Amino acid sequence: MIKEKVPGLVEKYGIDFVIVNGENATHGKGLIKHHYDELIDAGIDVITLGNHYNSKSEITKYADRVDRLVRPLNLKNEFPGEGTALFDLDGVSIRVTNILGSAFINEEVNSPYLATLELLETMEPSTIHIIDFHGEATGEKQSYAYVFDGKVTAVLGTHTHVQTNDAKILEKGTAYISDVGMTGFTDGVLGFEKESVIKKNMYGLMSKFEIPEEGRGLLSAVVIDVDEQTGLANDIFTIYLEEE
Repeated sequence: MIKEKVPGLVEKYGIDFVIVNGENATHGKGLIKHHYDELIDAGIDVITLGNHYNSKSEITKYADRVDRLVRPLNLKNEFPGEGTALFDLDGVSIRVTNILGSAFINEEVNSPYLATLELLETMEPSTIHIIDFHGEATGEKQSYAYVFDGKVTAVLGTHTHVQTNDAKILEKGTAYISDVGMTGFTDGVLGFEKESVIKKNMYGLMSKFEIPEEGRGLLSAVVIDVDEQTGLANDIFTIYLEEE
């Protein structure tokens, strides 16, 4: 879906910078180097992660060697790579930060609020600052966004695989959505073939979640228009592109 659809969307909306959450890119969990390269070759500018940041151990071998990968900033354990990165686009500085939520998430993390506060106090300034907040609870995401409203360009929720209907510009100019949604197989559960997930969730059986070889695809995204002078958002709207 990314290879086929993103170039057309970039042209249609005049998009300058593309961010993808790639934590599920490798067979549903994690990101190997080959799939990192495929995403970059498909026109992606930077890839963020989430709670499956270490589901494929190969990432520890390449995270420090690539420059377009951003793993969660607020991990408690030492881990290769960076939790925030600065990019230059024709003289406009763009910072991308990945935050892992603390509510209903198995990984133990440092406070998303305190980690972000420290970052804002110590980071090199940027014109634009996009935060991928990878978390389960919409209440945590909303609270976080209101706290940092006007201090960052956007807080974009990821993780639940379901696009929410609350994309908006907050009072002080920060773009927000509780979850951008999923790109993948649409006629299943969380992008997986439904029967393999139902066995575990409904019947309590051991089951490996499967990704079908073929089927209808879905691409979920948001587009943000940013004021290059203030670094705040003028507009945000969703894309929900489902194949026939």
